[in-house]
Amino acid sequence: MRVAVAGCCHGELDKIYETLMLAERRCPGPVDLLLCCGDFQAVRNEADLRCMAVPPKYRHMQTFYRYYSGEKKAPVLTIFIGGNHEASNHLQELPYGGWVAPNIYYLGLAGVVKYRGVRIGGISGIFKSHDYRKGHFEYPPYNSSTIRSIYHVRNIEVYKLKQLKQPMDVFLSHDWPRSIYHYGNKKQLLKTKSFFRQEVENNTLGSPAASELLEHLKPTYWFSAHLHVKFAALMQHEAKNKEQPAKATRFLALDKCLPHRDFLQIIEIEHDPNASDDLEYDIEWLTILRATNDLINVTGCLWNMPENNGLSTKWDYSATEEAMKEVLEKLNHDLKVPYNFSVTAACYDPSKPQNQMQLVHRINPQTTEFCAQLGITDINVRLQKAKEEPQLAEEQDDSESNDSGEPSEYNTDTSALSFVNPDEIMLDEEEEDGDSIISSTSDMHTPSDQASDQTSDFSANFSDVRIMPGSMIVSSDDTLDSPLPKEGKPGEAAVLGNEKDLIEVPLKRLSDEHEPEQRKKIKRRNQAIYTAVDDDDDAA
Repeated sequence: MRVAVAGCCHGELDKIYETLMLAERRCPGPVDLLLCCGDFQAVRNEADLRCMAVPPKYRHMQTFYRYYSGEKKAPVLTIFIGGNHEASNHLQELPYGGWVAPNIYYLGLAGVVKYRGVRIGGISGIFKSHDYRKGHFEYPPYNSSTIRSIYHVRNIEVYKLKQLKQPMDVFLSHDWPRSIYHYGNKKQLLKTKSFFRQEVENNTLGSPAASELLEHLKPTYWFSAHLHVKFAALMQHEAKNKEQPAKATRFLALDKCLPHRDFLQIIEIEHDPNASDDLEYDIEWLTILRATNDLINVTGCLWNMPENNGLSTKWDYSATEEAMKEVLEKLNHDLKVPYNFSVTAACYDPSKPQNQMQLVHRINPQTTEFCAQLGITDINVRLQKAKEEPQLAEEQDDSESNDSGEPSEYNTDTSALSFVNPDEIMLDEEEEDGDSIISSTSDMHTPSDQASDQTSDFSANFSDVRIMPGSMIVSSDDTLDSPLPKEGKPGEAAVLGNEKDLIEVPLKRLSDEHEPEQRKKIKRRNQAIYTAVDDDDDAA
């Protein structure tokens, strides 16, 4: 099965699908599935734009609304997770996942599905230690705090995913698992993104929660985005016993959707030829959702997940055979994800802008149907009830205005970079103005014809394999070296095969623009976020 993987989409669906069509013309066979690693920006209208954590001047409608309205349809099944630049009010309607448009499926806060026998899991958002142990208390209209905390990963989602026992084929996260950079060409990464050096040396770059999931799930593939750079690694896991072979995870992070950037990769993944061509629910995941329903928390109070420490009456919520059979009976032995997409909000009309559109906390009929069928609680229904209860409403107000001083289970806040990222956003020629223009020295020092020819060799990045404890701190000179990248013809499709792991050339975003010979000027997209003391992690 040919699977395309995209990095940060930033609402550029037209460009991504155009690039896929180009790849299909140049490569053997069509693309069967598109996976997007966050910053999808499913923006339906002007109200959705106000729920994105970016300065107002960078709130652009982009092209998703055309797919939402039915004007266009995604040419390939598209599955995505949320990042830190999303229409959060839209995604909040679907906490357990659902269709945001025909043929475009959101995995939810965390989720697992199957397609053609391939098991695909994911977790939305980015890690932030001071919000990690809170419940899902945010709802629209958001304030200056909740517009960011809404997309911070919570311990309940990680806890649910850690109940999984069956093998995982593919896993998606927006931010990288912490320490993954030690398993790839770290030297080249720091050459490309020198401002990562301090976090890499301190072993604090990336998400410790994602690292925890990587160690537990041990998926065959793990795809990420967020840091706007292509990076490949191979993590060899330790075998649990001598009878079972050690598993390995192929990690790939991709760039954002911009001209001459490595934002898209096509990979060959083995599938079950006898499996259904329909998107299907995962029975183990559904059983875990049902088992953990009583753990739902819609307050901003800090809380810990049940553990086998003598304080909890129950701590194992993994799926038993009996429980999975019960869930199957509830679903009448039909795991097919129903095509029950419906329009829940007015769609943007370029001829009739509505800048004062009211923000509404909606209950989505897809979620209502899913929860009724499975016998679980819709988080948004619980939130709406909580708003009517004075005590819970007071707890939510307190959580929005004050962060608890209690220590996190992680000793550092590792959700992002402490340094200014000079590669935050590259302006197109027509967008340049006189505000805060700076010259990039890290990633734009080659003309476009050279950039098109140069690519990182995926198999070369897999050439060094080591087992390394997650707590191990690696010095700046302890880097993995790999052979120089192979050159290919500009515009050829990038393909990773199962057997040879051969990458030809990364796909580039289609563009008629030509880069000037001098270094291109860029502009930081989230100036306001960077200047905030506590939000430098949210800017990528």
